[in-house]
Amino acid sequence: MHIHRRRGWEIPERLATPEAVVLGRRAVAGGLAAAAFARPAAAQWSLFGGKKTPPQELSPLTAPRNKTYEGGRAITPERNVSSYNNFYEFGMSKDVADAAQALPVRPWTIAIDGMVKQNRTIGYDDLLKQVKLEERVYRHRCVEAWAMTVPWIGFPLADLVRLAEPLAGAQYVVFHSLADEKTMPEVKQAWYPWPYTEGLTMQEAANELAFLSVGMYGKTMPPQNGAPIRLTVPWKYGFKSAKSIARVTFTDKRPTTFWEALQDSEYGFWANVNPAVPHPRWSQARERLLGSDEMVPTQIWNGYGPFVAGMYADKTNERLFA
Repeated sequence: MHIHRRRGWEIPERLATPEAVVLGRRAVAGGLAAAAFARPAAAQWSLFGGKKTPPQELSPLTAPRNKTYEGGRAITPERNVSSYNNFYEFGMSKDVADAAQALPVRPWTIAIDGMVKQNRTIGYDDLLKQVKLEERVYRHRCVEAWAMTVPWIGFPLADLVRLAEPLAGAQYVVFHSLADEKTMPEVKQAWYPWPYTEGLTMQEAANELAFLSVGMYGKTMPPQNGAPIRLTVPWKYGFKSAKSIARVTFTDKRPTTFWEALQDSEYGFWANVNPAVPHPRWSQARERLLGSDEMVPTQIWNGYGPFVAGMYADKTNERLFA
């Protein structure tokens, strides 16, 4: 687990995302969540009869690097990206890598439904036969004010949209993460609106940056990072990138997404990065590079403005940066 010595003006991670639970309409249940956050990671194994799940073996996975998408800073060490994770289905600390080894990644299917030509279920391996994998190095910015740069392997989200054959009236695509009570201890807790859901507009889903990742660092995706397939949208705060996608729904109604449902005054639908718009409880002007104490200025749209800013030119009345 990465240990970070904080300066006096930096916010502790424990006060960042989990504290949303203790506000608003889930205040009482959120108090229980705070207690769960303090539970040692080892205690999670008691939910599985005290048996620790052995680490999942990752397979080599290579793809040509698309140099159109370079990170613009040093790649974060793999050990940090794979050991410092928000995956609340397995626990509310960052130290969930051991618990996440229980994630059942084989066999894996993705349901595609809603406003599509025909509802269907596609197997993960069958999906990969219909797309072309590539590697992209993306920067990512967490709403908790830390950042990482990762070499992801995957394919454009637009490819999945094409395979889904959405109807003309579809305006949004919704991603549902797996919610398995047998292997994910926190899914049993009532204070979260499981399953984890996130959404994009159809325009955002068609943007060239929107990516479905199936691997990183030349290997298949680790469970704690969202195996076997996750969303990757680098111009938005990290909570928009849903992990372990089990269902994709097309709809004409804007979804109320996971964190928006918990605390909409702090977490909105759009969640685009803007250093000039603070979180209600801390500044977003700077970010800590994961694996170090280095603080750097945050860029609007996380530096990806040339790719994405035009999508929002007619949405000046929207709360684009919450």
